[in-house]
Amino acid sequence: MKLTLDNDLTIRKLLIFSCYMETENLARAAETLGISTVSVHRALHTLEESLRCPLFEHKGRNLVALPAATTLLEYSREALATLSQGIDETRRTAGIGLGHLRVGTLYSLSLETVPRLIMKMKLRRPELELNLTMGSNDLLLRALKDNQLDAIIISVSEAEIDEKIFEQVALFQDDIFLAVPAGHGDKSEEDIDLRRYSDKPFVSLAEGFATFAGFQEACHVAGFEPNIVTRVNDIFSMLSLVQAGMGYSLVPGRMRKQYENDLRFLRLAEPYQMRQQIAIVFPRNREHDPNLLALVAEGRMFALSLQEKVQRASR
Repeated sequence: MKLTLDNDLTIRKLLIFSCYMETENLARAAETLGISTVSVHRALHTLEESLRCPLFEHKGRNLVALPAATTLLEYSREALATLSQGIDETRRTAGIGLGHLRVGTLYSLSLETVPRLIMKMKLRRPELELNLTMGSNDLLLRALKDNQLDAIIISVSEAEIDEKIFEQVALFQDDIFLAVPAGHGDKSEEDIDLRRYSDKPFVSLAEGFATFAGFQEACHVAGFEPNIVTRVNDIFSMLSLVQAGMGYSLVPGRMRKQYENDLRFLRLAEPYQMRQQIAIVFPRNREHDPNLLALVAEGRMFALSLQEKVQRASR
């Protein structure tokens, strides 16, 4: 369909026109729209010019709608409603700015980090529904690239993040520890030499998990190939196997609080120390999405609170 419309015919003018037709008063229309009376009058006047058709007649300071204005109102309402629905459907297809946010996270972050962020998000945006997916670093990053998730919270230390496509918001750094059953290991040890455990059995996460990459690197630095007796797909199962005495493992320090009565967490000596950088990752082209902006704001507040906690402890 070919439309012979003036370039000055805009959606804004149709919105102002519709509002004026409903209120039948310049001042009330201006108040409803949050603009000046002069802006309303100018929009109606230029709308007539764009259509090359009179819509109102002047009676003193009042504008009285002509039959043409009533006809335009009928079609404007329909057009604006269709456009609004189209915008909603477009944003829904892209997963942007709706009433839900799809967030992916590592299993190990479900103990404290993610619950805190979710609670703060609900206070900030109580109407927002958060859909949570847990998985490995690799799985979550693939899901983000495929637009199956809106944001992920992962270890970026072991991930290849394209900074031209994705934004990162750093949350905290976490040290890697050797986890052993409660009655194992030398209790006087502080910074352990990983080489002393080269002949021990290990349990680990499957390939693709952030902790697995750190595990492999630490053993490589120590100069041995670990004897992995089993691999699992979540960190809680892995630590249960360590607790049962099946083997040792390397795990992030954030798990210590949950398992402090069941396991020992031994700090690695300097040559083998590994750290994970935990961050929120989301598409750069969605940096103005209000839901993602809320998540980013809470992430920065969370990071700041952790920094202040460390500073207080060091005094």
